Amino acid sequence: LVDDQFAPLTEKIQAAIAALGAGPVRYVINTHWHGDHTGGNENLGKAGAVIVAHENVRERMSVRQVMKARGREVPASPKVALPVITFSEELSFHLNGIHVHARHAAAAHTDGDAILHFAGRDVLHLGDVYFNGFYPFIDVDSGGSLIGMIAGVDAALALAGDETRIIPGHGALSNRAELSGYRDMLALVRDRLQEAIGAGHSDEEILAATPTADLDARWGGGFMKPETFLRLCLASLRQHP
Repeated sequence: LVDDQFAPLTEKIQAAIAALGAGPVRYVINTHWHGDHTGGNENLGKAGAVIVAHENVRERMSVRQVMKARGREVPASPKVALPVITFSEELSFHLNGIHVHARHAAAAHTDGDAILHFAGRDVLHLGDVYFNGFYPFIDVDSGGSLIGMIAGVDAALALAGDETRIIPGHGALSNRAELSGYRDMLALVRDRLQEAIGAGHSDEEILAATPTADLDARWGGGFMKPETFLRLCLASLRQHP
């Protein structure tokens, strides 16, 4: 199972899996540490599932986290919810005749993102490196960055073909063409902001110039509104030019 949403949804997830004719969940891999992707870990861990993630996911879940951009504090997770197998760069599963390759997307949505490639099935799961159809949340407080997001998408595009099914962390099932458009948007925002920063403008001056005005109708309809997205991008670029 890739991610497990919120704890109250565990029974529904288990029922959906059972309806497919599958047995109990043996492995859970978390694409990053956020609660909407790891909230079911405790329930599934108690049920015997082995939880797997990047080593930074375990580190962050082990202690209280402060998400300043969201005005939120997240308490440490109970021990049973923590990943028991961690990796630093890459990891492979060989299960039921399927090879699943996980690779770290460094400093992307967070500092612990995993991109999953289901080799032979032509499927990619990008977690929150990919928000299909709207501006993404870049968790700068958790080591995320705009530059890393673009690099993570580039890594996925290198694996994807025209028929590849691409699963985003948020949004509808996608494909290479849509992912490429998302990458173009991120790169355009990066270029415009880097130019403005290089010209010596302050964040408030840049925001006042509405550098994404021509993009907002297409990408601004999600929970990350244009100004919030731009503030995160600016914070990221000032830390990681």
